[in-house]
Amino acid sequence: MTQEPPAPRDPLVITLAGLPQSEYGDGYREHSVQIYKTYLEMADRISERREKANSFFLAVNTALTALLAKDALGTGAPAALAVLAPLAGGILCYLWHRIIRSYRDLNSAKFKVVHAIERQLPLRPYDAEWEAVGRGNNPRLYLPFTHVELLVPWIFMVFYVLFAGSAIPWVSLVEKVRGAG
Repeated sequence: MTQEPPAPRDPLVITLAGLPQSEYGDGYREHSVQIYKTYLEMADRISERREKANSFFLAVNTALTALLAKDALGTGAPAALAVLAPLAGGILCYLWHRIIRSYRDLNSAKFKVVHAIERQLPLRPYDAEWEAVGRGNNPRLYLPFTHVELLVPWIFMVFYVLFAGSAIPWVSLVEKVRGAG
C-alpha cells in the first residue's frame, strides 16, 4: 500500500482547504498548527482503539481455544458444543478480521489527510518518515503491522476448522454412506 503525498490539485487537498489566510485573519497559522496537532491525536486514538479491539478478540479466542482444548483432552463435551463452539470462534475471527481491515482503512485515510495538511506546513515529518521507510514498498525497511495483524484471526480460524473437523465422527459417517450405497 503506497501513500504518496497528494498533489496540490488533489481533491483531498481541495476539500481540506478552508478559508484562505487573507479571509481568516491573524490566527490562521497558529490555528492551522493546532488543528494539525489535534488531528494527529485523533489518529493516535484510532490506533489505541485498534489495539484494544485486538486485545479483546485475542483474549476471547485464547479463552475459547483453552476451553476447547480442555474439553478435547478431558471429559467428552456434548457433540453440539464440539461443533458450535468452533463455529462461534470462526464467526468471532471473521468479525475480528473485518474490524482490523476497517481500522487499517481508517488509519490510511487519516494519514492521507495528515500528508495533505503537511503540504501546507513548513515541515512534513510524517511524509519524511514515510519516505524513510520506502513508502511501504520495501518490506525490509517497513512491514506494516496490519500485514501481520491480519494473519492472527486466520490462524485461530484454521484451528477452529480443524477442531470442528475432528469432532465429526468421519469413520462412522463413511461407514453409513457405504452401507447406504
